[in-house]
Amino acid sequence: MRNYITESLAYGIIRPSSSPLAAGFFFVAKKDGGLRPCIDFRKLNNITVKNKYPLPLMSSTFEPLTHAQVFTKLDLRNAYHLVRIRKGDEWKTAFNTHLGHFEYLVMPFGLSNAPAVFQELVNDVLRDMINVFVVVYLDDILIFSRTMEEHHQHVRLVLQRLLENRLFIKAEKCVFHSASVGYLGYIVEEGRVRADPAKIQAVVEWPRPTDRTQLCRFLGFAGFIRRFIKGFSQVAAPLSALTSTSRPFAWTPEAETAFSALKDRFTTALVLAHPDPARQFIVEVDASDAGIGAVLSQRSEADQKIHPCAYFSRRFDPAERNYDVGNRELLAVYGALVEWRHWLEGAKHPFLVWSDHKNLTYVRTAKRLNPRQGRWALFFSRFDFTLTFRPGSKNIRADALSRQFPEEFPGAPRDPDTIVPPARVIGVISWPIETAVEQAQRDEPDPGNGPQGRMFVPSSVRPQVLEWGHSSCFACHPGVRRTAEFVQRRFWWPNLQEDVREFVGACTVCARSKASHRSPAGLLHPLPVPSRPWSHVALDFVTGLPVSQGNDTILTIVDRFSKGVHFVALPKLPSAAETAELLVSHVVRLHGIPLDVVSDRGPQFTSRVWQAFCKGIGATVSLSSGYHPQSNGQAERANQALEAALRCVTTSNPASWSKFLPWVEYSLNAMESSATGMSPFQCFLGYQPPLFPQQELEIAVPSTRAHLRRCRRIWKTARKAILRATEQSRRSANRRRRPAPAYRPGQKVWLLARDLPLQTSQTSSRKLNPRYIGPYTICSIVNPSAVRLDLPAALKVHPVFHVSLIKPFSTSPLSPPAPTPPPPQVLSDGEPVWSVNKLLAVRRRGRGFQYLVDWVGYGPEDRSWVPPSYLADPSLLEDFYREHPDAPGRSSGASHKGGGGVLL
Repeated sequence: MRNYITESLAYGIIRPSSSPLAAGFFFVAKKDGGLRPCIDFRKLNNITVKNKYPLPLMSSTFEPLTHAQVFTKLDLRNAYHLVRIRKGDEWKTAFNTHLGHFEYLVMPFGLSNAPAVFQELVNDVLRDMINVFVVVYLDDILIFSRTMEEHHQHVRLVLQRLLENRLFIKAEKCVFHSASVGYLGYIVEEGRVRADPAKIQAVVEWPRPTDRTQLCRFLGFAGFIRRFIKGFSQVAAPLSALTSTSRPFAWTPEAETAFSALKDRFTTALVLAHPDPARQFIVEVDASDAGIGAVLSQRSEADQKIHPCAYFSRRFDPAERNYDVGNRELLAVYGALVEWRHWLEGAKHPFLVWSDHKNLTYVRTAKRLNPRQGRWALFFSRFDFTLTFRPGSKNIRADALSRQFPEEFPGAPRDPDTIVPPARVIGVISWPIETAVEQAQRDEPDPGNGPQGRMFVPSSVRPQVLEWGHSSCFACHPGVRRTAEFVQRRFWWPNLQEDVREFVGACTVCARSKASHRSPAGLLHPLPVPSRPWSHVALDFVTGLPVSQGNDTILTIVDRFSKGVHFVALPKLPSAAETAELLVSHVVRLHGIPLDVVSDRGPQFTSRVWQAFCKGIGATVSLSSGYHPQSNGQAERANQALEAALRCVTTSNPASWSKFLPWVEYSLNAMESSATGMSPFQCFLGYQPPLFPQQELEIAVPSTRAHLRRCRRIWKTARKAILRATEQSRRSANRRRRPAPAYRPGQKVWLLARDLPLQTSQTSSRKLNPRYIGPYTICSIVNPSAVRLDLPAALKVHPVFHVSLIKPFSTSPLSPPAPTPPPPQVLSDGEPVWSVNKLLAVRRRGRGFQYLVDWVGYGPEDRSWVPPSYLADPSLLEDFYREHPDAPGRSSGASHKGGGGVLL
């Protein structure tokens, strides 16, 4: 006592007091042999307003430890003394000793609110770590990790946090980096928790109680590990009956038997697995004539065996004994869900409930229920589970739990189970798909809670059923809704809708053959707005016109700033060098060298000559993505306006369009542009060319400097207007579009085949050609709206495509994978051989002919033209000319002449 008072005064833990209160002071022994000071604060606690801050539930404390393999246990030194008593309240903690009257300055042991206050303190200090790699119960801290490397880091973080908050640990009571550690009276190990042998030994050596108080103390202490004892409440029933104060305490032979049996069971307590929320739970339930029992289990990832996580059992009360068999079994389900609600409600996976009562599944679909069943059914709706019939011969654990209670009425008659009379079964009509399902049900039986008249489909044959319901000739590849409706006519399983959606989304036949009805992918990203006229131009050609003065082609040149145009009549499509000369004559000569030239991917603009020319004058080349003319929208719109104007002015003589071309150019340059709010003439000349002499005074300027200021002012106004129009156009266009998926290099996609130059047979129709081809791998992301694909060499197109022309390639374990092209066979002489599906067309090349070949295992994009000498099978030509008797080249033979490979 003297040492404690002296040290506490020196450390500022206590001080002399003149308080009117005085609690008794004494010591109790600690585990390590030391003494713990205790003060009798019972009267103070009786008038204290209680702090309701919750302490951790023992039942859920171990749940975060599911996958932990390494543990460290920390114990805080003088934990409660780390909390200061609020100033002015110290007198309430006063105590008396033979050495004087003292009061605490820090929180002592014995105050009713001390645990809640200290738990709140530690939770606040370690809040971001709790249940991540730390669990805390008052001053006991457990750190857990999956690997030793991870554990070193976790321990360092916790110790650093404790040090920063001046919380110190007692090193002699700590355990570091251990695979097994004692915590809160349990032994925690990898993936499991078991009772501490020291606690079990204390119960085993407990003497026989001689009064009700000693018996309650024994049952309370034994309840510490009751979660490890199967049928604890049943075995302890005779002892629990003696705790009643309605009758005198009398130790009976039944109580002695229960007392001994309970101690024997403690020595053989099972090891329970940690419940893992990431795995599916299994609840086994059963009801007898005396009570209900249940087992919560999970299948281990290591051995795929079912391991128990917890046990539950209880006796029937007098009212429940009157229930019929069905309601007793239903009560067992209800009791188990109430007991383990914190694990089962909102579980990640739908859990299974196993019952040996075949008629129990009606409660979730019955239209008429009594009030009690209605309450239970409402409670069941909060859980996602499947109720499955399991014969009593297999439902052993739950059955044993429910039958450990002594029967109140051994001779009472039992309600018979309802069985469908065999005479009512006439026969079954079975298809091959039904036979496959029935065979699979031998390993995965029907849970019994499905719709009436439909077959439950085990997981092993669901891909086969989905293939039948979607790809067979009965279905012909319908969409998600129709496929689900078709399958549900005969079959069912949980999550059927999700599986159908996944299967149809991964169907390669649908992906190739069906058009997309969604809004186009890829938001509009307008080109940068120029800051002056003719710095950024767009080029395009109008072809297919009637010959007029020797010309049938028009080169369109658009200024992207002023929207001014130049139209140049040409006798034919120019080459790259000729296009460069035209740009010099009609743009550079009149307006200066442009900084950027936008065009499509015509051969004139993708040639090396054009690239070298633009590089020489310092202009960047901006090419539109493949088959996406919207990238060069201004030139396309100028072409539309040109064609409409020529169509109007050449109604009587379309071949006279050449003489009207300058007037069309003048009219488009003189009319106000909706983007700038002024005419192109006004924008790049600084004035609107007058039509009448009276308008000359309107454009007159006092000096050249004033004209330049007016031009700059016009350009500034025009650029602001263009920015507003661009933003409005972007918002308007994006209302009809959707953001593109987040593509990445290496991802496979389908490519829209609408505009691709695919080879087809002479008699085929494009209406029946595939809508998409592929899948192809993304090589790189060019920009948010374009990707570069890895295309086969036979598909001679530029590999950069807008995101609206592709769609993601999906796979699913439920859907068969896309067929891969077969590798070439090899003949004895070493020449490669490919299989030919059929010949589609023939064409003349030079002095001979070539045939369009459709290869086995390849798509239409891989079709190619080959000479007849490459065809080793003469029957291919015979079949082709039988279908196309008027096709040319009928006399050409197909003989193998070596070289270049042999094709079958």
